[in-house]
Amino acid sequence: MDLADGAGEEEFRARLREWLAGVLPTLPPKPDPLDWPGRRAYDCGWQRRLYDAGYADVHWDAPPTQRLIFLEETERAGAPYVGANFVGLLHAGPTVAAEGTPEQRERWLPPVLRGDEVWCQGFSEPDAGSDLASLRTRAVRDGDAYVVSGSKIWTSHAEVADWCELLVRTDASGSKHRGITWLAMPMDAPGITVRPLRTLAGSTEFAEMFLDEVRVPVVNRVGEENDGWRVTMVTLSFERGTAFVGEVVACRRVLAELAGAARKNGTWDDPGVRRRLGRLSAEFRALWRLTQWNVSEAEATGGVPGIGGSVFKLRYSHARQELYDTAAAVLGPDALDLGREWSLDRLSSLSYTIAAGTSQIQANIVAERILGLPKGR
Repeated sequence: MDLADGAGEEEFRARLREWLAGVLPTLPPKPDPLDWPGRRAYDCGWQRRLYDAGYADVHWDAPPTQRLIFLEETERAGAPYVGANFVGLLHAGPTVAAEGTPEQRERWLPPVLRGDEVWCQGFSEPDAGSDLASLRTRAVRDGDAYVVSGSKIWTSHAEVADWCELLVRTDASGSKHRGITWLAMPMDAPGITVRPLRTLAGSTEFAEMFLDEVRVPVVNRVGEENDGWRVTMVTLSFERGTAFVGEVVACRRVLAELAGAARKNGTWDDPGVRRRLGRLSAEFRALWRLTQWNVSEAEATGGVPGIGGSVFKLRYSHARQELYDTAAAVLGPDALDLGREWSLDRLSSLSYTIAAGTSQIQANIVAERILGLPKGR
């Protein structure tokens, strides 16, 4: 697919730039990074502005060229990212759009696009992280509801969410992949306990979640009972294939700022630093091209990214860590000051080789499904 700007794309880019130039100065101050209720309000307020201006569905329905232009221009302008809306906009929403019934799409998608409702992700468990199919949270059918008991960990944005994309085991008698079901669970249902987890950077965007006989209506099931693993693969395709697109743009911006800082403080004179910056520039240019390919492939195959997303996720995770390790080399002793730019980002980058599927899992997917190598024992 040709991703060069045509007349329509040029007009879209110019219109978006004009809108951003007018709206960004009117935004309220950003909340404290540790104030998640405040961050939710801020992020949802931005999403509402996008909705009112006609840009809210760019992650779902826009042509790939427009989507990439949107990400380039909003990042270049310093606009807010999706923030607390991450799961709803980039994981759960696209999954419901691809797999949900017309009634489910009508119920859940408009509130996500308007910034009215926030979603969290309830996939990982204490003994089922990388081996997600080993999850043990149970759901027993009781009339028109599932009764769910178990626990989840690393539940993104649980403390401020309205809904949870939840994986449960509905059949333990056969294949562990076969007995999984994908549910949309209301977070105000009785029996849910959320305990925020504090990260190395001091924030609490993750939480433990304990479920004690929580009733989830059967109509909240996306896909068929016991077919949740297939639906989950759709979710993970979005998570690994297109959800990080905006972050590649952000990393390219940080890299340019890092090179400028190196020139100012003298670390540019170190050939090793220049070599690292040059290699990272090539790395992120290549990742951007891969991003364009993945987005184009998703467009050509009905909107769901392919397994090329695992190639992207594997390399991007390490490139991001290398970027902020290089930032530490440029900052020197100041890298230990958590008040300095890039210091907290360096701490958060440590999670990227684990989040959204560990690098080991991604390497296995690439080896088996792309290269055709035999499965490991």
